[in-house]
Amino acid sequence: MDGVIEVAAIVALLLLVGGAIGLSHRQGFSPRWLLAAGGLVLLHDFLLTRGYGLLPHLIPPSAWNWQGKILALAATLAIASLPVFGWRRSGLTLAQAKGSLKSCIPVALLYCGFFVVIAYLFPGDAASPETIAFQLTMPGLEEELFYRGVLLLALDRAFSSRVGLLGVEWGWGAVLSCALFGLAHAFGFSHGHFSFDAMTMALTALPSLIAVWLRLRTGSLLLPVLLHNFGNSIPLVL
Repeated sequence: MDGVIEVAAIVALLLLVGGAIGLSHRQGFSPRWLLAAGGLVLLHDFLLTRGYGLLPHLIPPSAWNWQGKILALAATLAIASLPVFGWRRSGLTLAQAKGSLKSCIPVALLYCGFFVVIAYLFPGDAASPETIAFQLTMPGLEEELFYRGVLLLALDRAFSSRVGLLGVEWGWGAVLSCALFGLAHAFGFSHGHFSFDAMTMALTALPSLIAVWLRLRTGSLLLPVLLHNFGNSIPLVL
């Protein structure tokens, strides 16, 4: 029940904030797509948690949520396959926008350097092969395809106004998708109380802005996926 209350609160915040933004920018606002984005968040959380424990274990239980991640990833791929979304429009393409890598590679290298420094400053314990395998694959694949893929696309259609900055066209969808990503890590509900970790929010939401910029600049989720998994796994192997 705690998980249901937590995701319900996050979706309520999305609809409240999104609705306020939409009312202040009526032109280009689609309530239908905002509701669709809220539905995507609910479905994603349901599958990620194996239906809040109601679905049977199809994969033997382990230290990591392989089954939940695979279920959520499969749903994201299915949604991206729908004509109203589309794989390319969702960023599911290896093709990079012409000339984009010239500006993206330096940003990607700085991103990697940052996480290498963090890994050296805050070394972790020795990791098991399963932990390394999980961090090298599932976080980037599942989270980027959802948050910077189908969810970003839905939110971009909810708010069509754009502002050009740093070589890309930013919309409210980029900001809200990053905020939702941060809340998924920093916001919680247990023992009758809500909790919020500002540091976790900063360490997840802010780097996700870089991932969104890369996604918008290249038109592809390739670099965001690779960098996400690099950032998760590099502390385990250094």
